[in-house]
Amino acid sequence: MTTKYLFFTGGVVSSVGKGVTAAAMGLLLKERGFKVAVQKLDPYINVDPGTMSPYQHGEVYVLDDGAETDLDLGHYERFIDIRLSRVSNFTTGQVYAETIAKERRGDYLGGTIQVIPHITNEIKRRIGLVEKETGAEIVILEVGGTVGDIESQPFLEALRQLRNEVGRENCLFVHVTWLPTIGATGEIKTKPTQHSVAALRSIGISPNVIIARADADIDQGLCDKIALFCDVERNAVIPMKTAEVLYEVPLLLEELGAGELILAKLGLQASRKSDMRPWKKLVENVKKEKPTVHVALIGKYVELQYAYMSVREALKHAAIANDVEISIKWVHSADLEKDKGWDIVKAADAVLVPGGFGSRGVEGKILAAQYARENKVPYLGLCLGMQVMCVEFARNVLGYEDANSSEFDRSTPHPVIDLMVDQRSISDMGGTMRLGLYPCLLQPGTKAAAAYDAPSVEERHRHRWEFNNAYREAFKKRGMIFSGLSPDGRLVEIIELQDHPYMVASQFHPEFLSRPMKPHPLFVGLVKAAKERGKVIGDW
Repeated sequence: MTTKYLFFTGGVVSSVGKGVTAAAMGLLLKERGFKVAVQKLDPYINVDPGTMSPYQHGEVYVLDDGAETDLDLGHYERFIDIRLSRVSNFTTGQVYAETIAKERRGDYLGGTIQVIPHITNEIKRRIGLVEKETGAEIVILEVGGTVGDIESQPFLEALRQLRNEVGRENCLFVHVTWLPTIGATGEIKTKPTQHSVAALRSIGISPNVIIARADADIDQGLCDKIALFCDVERNAVIPMKTAEVLYEVPLLLEELGAGELILAKLGLQASRKSDMRPWKKLVENVKKEKPTVHVALIGKYVELQYAYMSVREALKHAAIANDVEISIKWVHSADLEKDKGWDIVKAADAVLVPGGFGSRGVEGKILAAQYARENKVPYLGLCLGMQVMCVEFARNVLGYEDANSSEFDRSTPHPVIDLMVDQRSISDMGGTMRLGLYPCLLQPGTKAAAAYDAPSVEERHRHRWEFNNAYREAFKKRGMIFSGLSPDGRLVEIIELQDHPYMVASQFHPEFLSRPMKPHPLFVGLVKAAKERGKVIGDW
């Protein structure tokens, strides 16, 4: 079968839901029996998001092979339930770095290097890697940013060229756009969509399908207007009101006939009927009334919740598994240092401390770990959340008052968290951490082993610092259990506290492998412990 390409572009504004829509469409196609692969094209000049501030980029999503990628790849993996690799995300920075490296080697035989054809050729080469590596029948490509951005132009030009090279019958352009509402009149406007389509057409691309997004109902008249002014068939304008539940998006697209429309336009026949019953059951479960479990998430970047996208979704998955609602209250760790926000923490059924870098707000995270330990509050620590749990234990249980991580205090006399040995000679910051999938052996009889119900697991990592083994025996004597270790026993992967309902932390990032239908065991354990705690509290 000839590989088919589905190109997603965005119009009017960013954060329009293009990534979620692409992921949901991938699910619909997979349900019909097609092998689907996904790729995100990011227009920023950074080589990858690994060195970017979460305030600017949101979460850095890590894949099995250690690629640091855009958070939309999390949507792809969660919705479609596939495991992606580094070919599924590339940036302008990578494209230019490769092109310049080739020029320096003399690969272009003295030619003048230009955006067309050299940059666009490199973009097309990277797109081709997805089909070669995965053997996918349908490749979904999402172009980051918004049509009209100067940064996106080389990507769009490359897609225009690719359409002519692989055949128009094998390509489909889906434009996801926003319909704003005028507050004074309550009127939904289509003009911005018309302008974004005009911008696309000016570079030689006419969308085949328009997915019109809005917070309100979109009537047929508006769809007719979009079809007329944007030169798109009426049945190819799909109105998509903002969903109440994120995982309802595939169901809405299916109900609107999006899956069959795509197949018809690509000339494909499904090998089986789609079965969305598990997703319907999932969404019904989410929407039904249930008791609420309250989780205080103690973070450094809580002003932008996208920085903890996978953590948030993993908590929701665990809530579904435990038949409860999850209510996340975002607490800035720096506020705890100023004696603010403690009313929220004390009202919570559980505490979660996620990852992060840098010293800002770390003492607040340590205080949160102390509160959870002393008050028997269920606690889950992720990466830095494990490290602060160790620092707190060293200070307040072992009596090492100056204990710290050498990341935050290089002169600490008790570096219970220290730089990994193989990290000490590294000078470049980008892509040099311990990244990707590594095995972990679970110790029998521990909460971690009970949660996983397996002797060993593989989890995704993103860190430079680790537990200092010089302190392992001292920790053990006072009730710290090292319940997950690397196969050689050298690296501490999971810790948990003896005589505590659930105080568990991991050096890896379990949130990256949680799925709606397969919630992660450590998150399930946290929510279960919080539910069993049965604390009765009022509304936040």
